[in-house]
Amino acid sequence: MSSNSNTIDWSFYKKNGFTPLVNVSGTMTSIGASIMVADAQLAMQLISPHFIKIHELQSSASKIISELTGSESGFITASSGAGITLSIAALMTGKNPGLIEKLPNTDGLKNEVVVQSGHLCNYGGTVDQAIRLSGAKTISFGQSTQVQDHQLYNAINENTTAGLYVVSHHVVEYGQMSFDCFCKICHEKGIPVIVDAASEYDLKIFIDKGADIVIYSSHKFLGGPTAGIVAGKSNFIQACYMQNMGIGRVMKVGKENIFGAMSALQAWKGRDHEAIRNTETSALELWQQSVTGFNGVKANIVSDPTNNPLSRLKISISKKTFKSSAASVAQALSLCEIPIIVRDHEVELGYFQLDPCNLDDGHAEIVASSLQNVLKSASIKPLPEVDLDKHRNSSIQGYLDWK
Repeated sequence: MSSNSNTIDWSFYKKNGFTPLVNVSGTMTSIGASIMVADAQLAMQLISPHFIKIHELQSSASKIISELTGSESGFITASSGAGITLSIAALMTGKNPGLIEKLPNTDGLKNEVVVQSGHLCNYGGTVDQAIRLSGAKTISFGQSTQVQDHQLYNAINENTTAGLYVVSHHVVEYGQMSFDCFCKICHEKGIPVIVDAASEYDLKIFIDKGADIVIYSSHKFLGGPTAGIVAGKSNFIQACYMQNMGIGRVMKVGKENIFGAMSALQAWKGRDHEAIRNTETSALELWQQSVTGFNGVKANIVSDPTNNPLSRLKISISKKTFKSSAASVAQALSLCEIPIIVRDHEVELGYFQLDPCNLDDGHAEIVASSLQNVLKSASIKPLPEVDLDKHRNSSIQGYLDWK
């Protein structure tokens, strides 16, 4: 990590009239997801001036996807959300072109998808809508904080086409059915299993455990362009791919993003994960040191809730002691000269997190300095209060304010 943040070139932002920022929230689509790896950037540049048969390109992508995931085949689509919709569509229509063209009309088809209530999260869009876009119906089972086996057994019937399992920090973290149990019951009842594993490091675990279709994001930990990677059993994947002649046409992905995603997958094989982990740990320790000595402020390094090999710094703030809330500190960081975007989706619980997985050279030092300055200022004069209801609606407000 650089020791001099003044050496960072912010000219791109100034030239284009964009707001510079440092991302310590994670791989969030709303701020560009991730820093694209150099191999993917080059691949997109190399293919852009050429015509190419898309079926041929996707066949090449399938070979790489199979190698990295252990699946029989795969293809690239517009996003992970698109992958969910296309996978469900495929399990309703199979490889029948007439049924593919008929969607989203699902009359006469098995059109119900079972999913745990605690998995019906919002990832920027909603899991439920990704299901319904195919024409299928969402059948939730269990309660948001407790799921039992009999509830899944009773949710599955003659109209069930698929079981969807969501792996995300957005889902409820306790009382949920394990993937192994979910997969066992669905397969026992003859139901294929789809896994939304958009933000997962491990590209093989769900295929190895019996998933029929698994969906990953190209533009998160892989550091590729915006795209979804759909992997699984060949008969299902071909049916998924064929949706591009139907509802998938409006979710199409260009040659640049296909080739860029392929390159990101190839780069993943050779990535020095241990070295990256060490760099991230150094950043976490630097940030932890920067909050030492502030009464009412605690900083602990915590593991990723979905077991990715990643840790974050959890900064808990006692408003009663510190006089400013975690939400106020998070807001103040976002208003710095170089805005610091933290992971604040649970800030009403009195904490926010700093994620080191998307740091460029010098960013860690900027975060440490800004964090210390904000806390020093707040210890002298309490920060303005944050309207938590307004904060809760902020993602919608961003769309309303757009011009």
